[in-house]
Amino acid sequence: MEEIRVFCPATVANVSCGFDVLGLSLASVGDEMVVRKTTRKEVVISKITGQNLPLETQKNVAGVAALALLKQIETDTGFEIEIHKKIKPGSGIGSSAASSAGAVVAINKLLNSPFSNSELVEFAMQGEKLASQVAHADNVAPAIYGGFTLVRSYNPLDIVTIPTPADLYATVIHPQIEIKTSDSRKILKTNISLSQGIRQWGNLGGLIAGLFKQDYDLIGRSLEDHIVEPIRSILIPEFEALKIEIKNAGALGSGISGSGPSVFALSKDKKTAHQVAEAMKRVYAKTKIDFDIHISPIGASGVKAM
Repeated sequence: MEEIRVFCPATVANVSCGFDVLGLSLASVGDEMVVRKTTRKEVVISKITGQNLPLETQKNVAGVAALALLKQIETDTGFEIEIHKKIKPGSGIGSSAASSAGAVVAINKLLNSPFSNSELVEFAMQGEKLASQVAHADNVAPAIYGGFTLVRSYNPLDIVTIPTPADLYATVIHPQIEIKTSDSRKILKTNISLSQGIRQWGNLGGLIAGLFKQDYDLIGRSLEDHIVEPIRSILIPEFEALKIEIKNAGALGSGISGSGPSVFALSKDKKTAHQVAEAMKRVYAKTKIDFDIHISPIGASGVKAM
């Protein structure tokens, strides 16, 4: 195989109570990439559509992730990458993760898959480090594995896949304002109280147990963040109104997607997910802010060939 086209899913990171360790992939929202072998031993970003992003390999998250992979293997080939962006940078649904994950998965397939998914996550994390100054895995892990993933440990890296109820849906509203992950991290506190930690750990354990047991009430009760959300929510217009209307529309729960400004909601079926979307529209129709809304089942697979 000399060339491959892949779908690179958008992702929701943190999922309320799982800051930097929990994420999920979206089945129907994402970028596309084309990666082909070349005779020159280098990585070239030849084309980007949809967004104005740097073509320079060292300044592009896909290029940096690809170089991290190639440092770990001897090969006589280089790679040319086309990126067709449909996820807007700064949207909070894993734009940089989609590019980073897509590049390493595609190159791995062209090299006959010498690397495991866990190793691919480590390479893709270097792209995330370029984007946000932190090599976090809560977006790239679900982008590569699919479904829900838990980063049990960063040192050593240990990714755990979490079963997902088949009829679970996500609704995501993306207000057309940009919040850079690096800026959003700067406003966070670096210390929490023991009582805050206990409350958050209980919710994280409850959410994971709810997913395993397909217990929707437990999933809903556990979608609470008492540490990061109160701080980051001040950057998102109408956040409290959104939370109220989303719950009234029947969602299990909601929260900030990644570092924002997107807000996600989980619902136990497609019909409710659409009702949630209408509630989101009503809230933002009263503002002068443009927005996009995505409705998607949870992606069973991560980056995949098209």
